[in-house]
Amino acid sequence: MSTLFAKKGDVERRWYLVDAKDAVLGRLAVKIANYLRGKNKPIFTPNYDTGDFVIVVNADKVKLTGKKLDNKIYYSHSGYPGGIKAETARDRLSRCPEKVLTDAVWGMIPKGRLGRAMIKKLKVYRGTEHPHKAQKPEILSV
Repeated sequence: MSTLFAKKGDVERRWYLVDAKDAVLGRLAVKIANYLRGKNKPIFTPNYDTGDFVIVVNADKVKLTGKKLDNKIYYSHSGYPGGIKAETARDRLSRCPEKVLTDAVWGMIPKGRLGRAMIKKLKVYRGTEHPHKAQKPEILSV
């Protein structure tokens, strides 16, 4: 018996729609990351992109448990001396909730060329509307 590896013609990409309203950020990110990687398929290969497209709506209504809204801090650095910027989760959720969810999912997929290809299949939107109705996405329960 030999191990089967996915090839380009074997992968069938599907579209899924996730409603993030009242969903806990980390638990939602795990589920999304698994579908982006393709771990829900029997053809999953770790070194090949076998994942599906995921559309997330209502990203501004995602929940953080405990005191994470005030205690979780997102850092960014410009590369210049003194160029560090800090932002709490509450501020980032009000300014750009799409980035909060994308960063959480990015932390759960491989880094490098493969991970960058996977993260491009994640489409996150603040409200309930999205421009991917033509793809007829399946509803994915959280």
